[in-house]
Amino acid sequence: MLWFEGSIPAAIASAKQRSFIFVVVITGEDEQSAQLMSSWEDDQVSEAAQNSCVAIKVDAKSETCVQFSQIYPVVCIPSSFFIGENGIPLEVIAGSVSAEELMKRIDKVKQVGGISSCSVRQYITCSSPCNTHLTYLKPVIHFAILLRLTKKLEERREQKKKGEEEHEIRKEIERRKLGKEMLDFKRKQEEDKTKRLLEERNREKAEEKAARERVKQQIALDRADRAARYAKNQEEVQAAKQAALQAKQAEQEARKEALARERSAIARIQFRLPDGSSFTNQFPSESRLQEARQFAVQEVGNRYGNFSLATMFPRREFTSEDLNKTLLELELAPSASIVLLPQSGRPANTVIQSSGGGVWAVLGTILYPLLAVWRFLSGFLFASPPPGGAARGPAQRPTAYPNSTSASSDEPKRETLRKRTLEKRPEDFKKDGKIYRLRTQEDSEDDNNTWNGNSTQQM
Repeated sequence: MLWFEGSIPAAIASAKQRSFIFVVVITGEDEQSAQLMSSWEDDQVSEAAQNSCVAIKVDAKSETCVQFSQIYPVVCIPSSFFIGENGIPLEVIAGSVSAEELMKRIDKVKQVGGISSCSVRQYITCSSPCNTHLTYLKPVIHFAILLRLTKKLEERREQKKKGEEEHEIRKEIERRKLGKEMLDFKRKQEEDKTKRLLEERNREKAEEKAARERVKQQIALDRADRAARYAKNQEEVQAAKQAALQAKQAEQEARKEALARERSAIARIQFRLPDGSSFTNQFPSESRLQEARQFAVQEVGNRYGNFSLATMFPRREFTSEDLNKTLLELELAPSASIVLLPQSGRPANTVIQSSGGGVWAVLGTILYPLLAVWRFLSGFLFASPPPGGAARGPAQRPTAYPNSTSASSDEPKRETLRKRTLEKRPEDFKKDGKIYRLRTQEDSEDDNNTWNGNSTQQM
């Protein structure tokens, strides 16, 4: 069956143009609707309807069916409406019918439509459980025509109402537009007025600011003149103070350099023995480590047999190659602490890694750091230099060493340095009665100035 795919108005126009019968088939989802659709899909029915009908299929639950039912009452579902050119139903089939019965109804509608459109007999065949055959009478036709006229009147009324609403909307839009233009005009006037007031106020502020700037410039010129006169008087004083300060700083730098050279020229070595005792000696920083080892051999003799030298911080054991290096190259100047590590069955020139070895090595690792730090601090901060070339610890015997004479010759230098320190002390300390306070570079005779009642300093 070839169904029309457009809307009902398009189908009506197509039927009038071709002088065909307009057929509306309303179906639902029940079994009778399926049977009716199978009858319409029959080949003979399709062939008979193709040359004389424009058929459209409408779902019973659609809006199209609701609109159609307002003009043509739908008695039951499914239903088939055969409508002529003047809009009058020629035949209405209520319910489902067979293909043969549907063929008969189509032929009958063709005959009725071809004879006269005014003398139409309408039939309603219902295949419901009652299986009765109903016929529409003339009142039904008039009612259908009345419904169509009523619908047209309602459509015109709706169009008129819609036109009035659109007219009211246009008037409201124009009214709002006019009101908006008035508000914009008033707002623009207010903005112009505010802008003029703001410009006047800014101009007044600019004039006041210019006047204040002129006064400030005059005051600044006066102050600059007074400052120039004062600076001219103070320039010579400041230059003299600056020259004295630079001379003092240069003297201090020279003293520091001399002290650093003097300290770096002498290496003070502390030898720590496995039994916890120690002895100290001073060597020139250019002396080799072999001379320090020979001094240690003369001091301890054969008590520990063959031994090697090592430092605890950083942990390092000197090899035979290090014996030919100077104390300055080995970073043992100006002071260092060397530990004597006894060796059993190893030659003196064997390279030994610092991986442990013996009870004394363990004790040295645990106790020597604390003792070394304490004796280093106490020896250089609290104690005075030793009178002789070597400072003996406990359980030591006096021995002579060739380098002791060179260390003794440095004692006059230390005495000279001590005297310089005592002479320098009055410069570093300032006495105020029985109280001494540190003197800084900023201290000057200005601290003795007094102040009078009007906050003016008197020199």
